[in-house]
Amino acid sequence: MEENLVIVESPAKAKTIQTFLGKDFLVKSCFGHIRDLSKKENGIKIDKNYEPIYEVPADKKKLVTELTKYAKEAKVVWLASDEDREGEAISWHLCEALKIPQEKTQRIVFHEITKEAIKKAVANPRKINKDLVDAQQARRILDRLVGFELSPLLWKKIKPALSAGRVQSVSVRLIVEREKEIQVFNSTSSYRVIAIFTVSTDKAKKEFKAELNTKFTSKDDAKNFLEKCKDSIFNVDDVVTQPSKKSPAPPFTTSTLQQEAGRKLGFSVSQTMTVAQKLYEAGHITYMRTDSLNLAESAVAAALSEIKSSFGENYAHKRTFVTKSKGAQEAHEAIRPTYLSNKNITGPSNEQRLYDLIWKRTLASQMSDAKFEKTTANINISNQKEKFVASGEVLKFDGFLKVYLESTDEEKEENDETLLPELLKGAELNCKKITATEKYTHYPARYTEASLVKKMEDLGIGRPSTYAPTISTIQNRGYVIKEDRTGVDRNYNMLTLTGKSLKEEVKTETAGKEKSKLFPTDIGIVVNDFLVEYFADILDYNFTASVEAEFDEIAEGKLQWQKMIDKFYKPFHAKVDNTQTVSEKAKGERILGEDPNGKTVYAKIGRYGPMIQIGENNEEEKPKFASLLKGQLIQTITLEEALSLFKLPREVGTYNDKIVTIGIGRFGPYAKYDGGFYSLGKEDDPMTITIERTIEIIIEKIDKASKKTIKEFPENKELKVLAGRWGAYISYKKKNFKIPKDLKAEEITYSQCLELVGEKVK
Repeated sequence: MEENLVIVESPAKAKTIQTFLGKDFLVKSCFGHIRDLSKKENGIKIDKNYEPIYEVPADKKKLVTELTKYAKEAKVVWLASDEDREGEAISWHLCEALKIPQEKTQRIVFHEITKEAIKKAVANPRKINKDLVDAQQARRILDRLVGFELSPLLWKKIKPALSAGRVQSVSVRLIVEREKEIQVFNSTSSYRVIAIFTVSTDKAKKEFKAELNTKFTSKDDAKNFLEKCKDSIFNVDDVVTQPSKKSPAPPFTTSTLQQEAGRKLGFSVSQTMTVAQKLYEAGHITYMRTDSLNLAESAVAAALSEIKSSFGENYAHKRTFVTKSKGAQEAHEAIRPTYLSNKNITGPSNEQRLYDLIWKRTLASQMSDAKFEKTTANINISNQKEKFVASGEVLKFDGFLKVYLESTDEEKEENDETLLPELLKGAELNCKKITATEKYTHYPARYTEASLVKKMEDLGIGRPSTYAPTISTIQNRGYVIKEDRTGVDRNYNMLTLTGKSLKEEVKTETAGKEKSKLFPTDIGIVVNDFLVEYFADILDYNFTASVEAEFDEIAEGKLQWQKMIDKFYKPFHAKVDNTQTVSEKAKGERILGEDPNGKTVYAKIGRYGPMIQIGENNEEEKPKFASLLKGQLIQTITLEEALSLFKLPREVGTYNDKIVTIGIGRFGPYAKYDGGFYSLGKEDDPMTITIERTIEIIIEKIDKASKKTIKEFPENKELKVLAGRWGAYISYKKKNFKIPKDLKAEEITYSQCLELVGEKVK
């Protein structure tokens, strides 16, 4: 019997903490939540003041029995789950489920897993904070009520197996609205004029760039300007030099870590949190769910010491950052390394890279400003009113830039700010070349996972613990897809004046190229439009933010959680009931026109997703249907593109004297050959794929299947011995059966297989 039982959330954390506390403590893991709302009655007794019905899931019952035994035997139970609301709720559920008396319970919290932090936590225990628990319960209950009432409505009004959620639906709305902005965006072009000048100095001629202070809307205007420049004299009007500075970004919060890891490392939001969790549990960084910018005094001192020893006294600058995010709460420190003296860690590459990012950002936050000298020169054109402007920047002191520079999501034009040569007022310049390049305005940028997190944080939607699961959920539900788009070729004009010679060219660029951007699917658009039409208040950004603020009030003990739920639920429930009656079935339907036979062509949502329908459901001749291809949307597909889908299935040729056809099924484009189906690759277009490429796909799959098959039996074609990811197994009637270790897969007999299958079936 151990006198002290410590319960933490993860096994990795348990192992680390056990080494710190020694033999008088037994550290066990509860593997996260051990109870959740029951599926019966939605898990909430609405008529009993929203009383939650909690149950231990089947896969946690054995663990709860074990922990109950340990808790009974221990004199003191130390609940050491994470320090946020979710962690507080886990500790409370442990008390309830394990029936631990309050007098033998101690709650301890820490935001880093170091010996000092754990010892300090044990020396300063507290009781469970029921206000934090109630804030978590309120969020869980409200989200369950919204999901369980809206989802069946979507099944009835749109299609089965859909879901809605309070925060996830608002996140989808952001992406859908951005897509609609892009669809109506009308790109216009203008001409950006850049000149290359040379100036003579004592030593040599020096070259620099300058940009015209206006843009021309037409090719003719740009051409007229360049024609006049043939006879122009250029001289320096004035030169202004002024100092400027740039300050470092604050240390990481959950949101900014997710954004920077996305920009700099290419991590998804969920990947960032998984890697950060591992770093935290290994004791490398502080707690990774936080919206605080605060650093402990000891951490600031360690950072300043590291900066002074590595770079010198003039690089150190103590800073205090104030949290500006709406409703900042929970953890008391920003994300930082536990020991700043550890510049590197051992472990997987992703962990090393994320740690390096956190270390550099923390260090940079306590460093001096970078100092610049910015020079701007205005250049007169003798026979025209416009001026050229040359800008140059000289880095006088690198400061924090020695370690780290924050990235941005904005797509920038090429940077023409370079070091300028010495320019004197009135000096005449030689014009080497002037180029007028046609540039197109760009539609609003689609969201990346990182920029969506930033937008959610700016609007006050969600909290540090909800960003990653929300973004994963909307993708898993099929409302949003993250993908690359190759873009399309677009022509643009370029006019170049060299001396007295004016040259006109038409060049090509790739427009609309996208990398890891979030696109709404047709289902996402239809669900969003339905919810916005009938539940505009629930999907209102300010309303969603105000609900988050009310959770904060509950956590501070200023608001009673049942009152908050009741105020929300009663009008919401009435609206759901009313919508059941008044709303039409939403098909996301769009009439594209008529086919050559005069039948109406629709783009709409069907039982298995977006499709094209030709003809009416009530006609004697049944309508025809075809699924949309990847990348096609109900909102944008043309009549011509829709009709071309009915060319499928199409014959592409023969292989081994058997016909090969291409079609689109429920799971996407496929090739059919000799009774078998072979999925096409992501890059394969079913409308244009050749027989040669199709044969490659067929051979590849047959080859892969042959390597997977270890043994077949002529007595029974359904019985096979196959090679799997974790070793050989028996496949029979779409069920899999283990092979005992004492039997070799290659030597197993038909009767032995039957025996094993028979045993399992019984």
